[in-house]
Amino acid sequence: MSAWLLKTEPSTYSFADLTRDGRTRWDGVANPVACANLRRAREGDACVIYHTGKERAAVGAATIARAAYRFPDDAGAWVLDVAVGAPFVNAVSLATIKADVAFASCPLVRQGRLSFVPLTDAEHARLLALSR
Repeated sequence: MSAWLLKTEPSTYSFADLTRDGRTRWDGVANPVACANLRRAREGDACVIYHTGKERAAVGAATIARAAYRFPDDAGAWVLDVAVGAPFVNAVSLATIKADVAFASCPLVRQGRLSFVPLTDAEHARLLALSR
């Protein structure tokens, strides 16, 4: 099983929206590297939802509910479904992540513009630990 960090602008779709909906189609990923990451995700993989914009923080957990598929209403773009998990007790800020040596190689730090990035098991575990 893998883990992923999914970025979203909270004014567009927030973790609170995912909590309300329970499950959603995750779309709008356009960068070729981010799209390749999205296509590698599998049902049951763990996710961390990260708010961009002014917030810049990991805010909650989720799960891939359906692996990547083509969505015909969006010019055949690749999408997947995400199911809500638990909100983080403490949001983990980008500043905290950047200051932690555990994330030195993390694409969130090294390739900040990617909206769908893999997390190593150690990075995922560290994010969860920091969120408690």
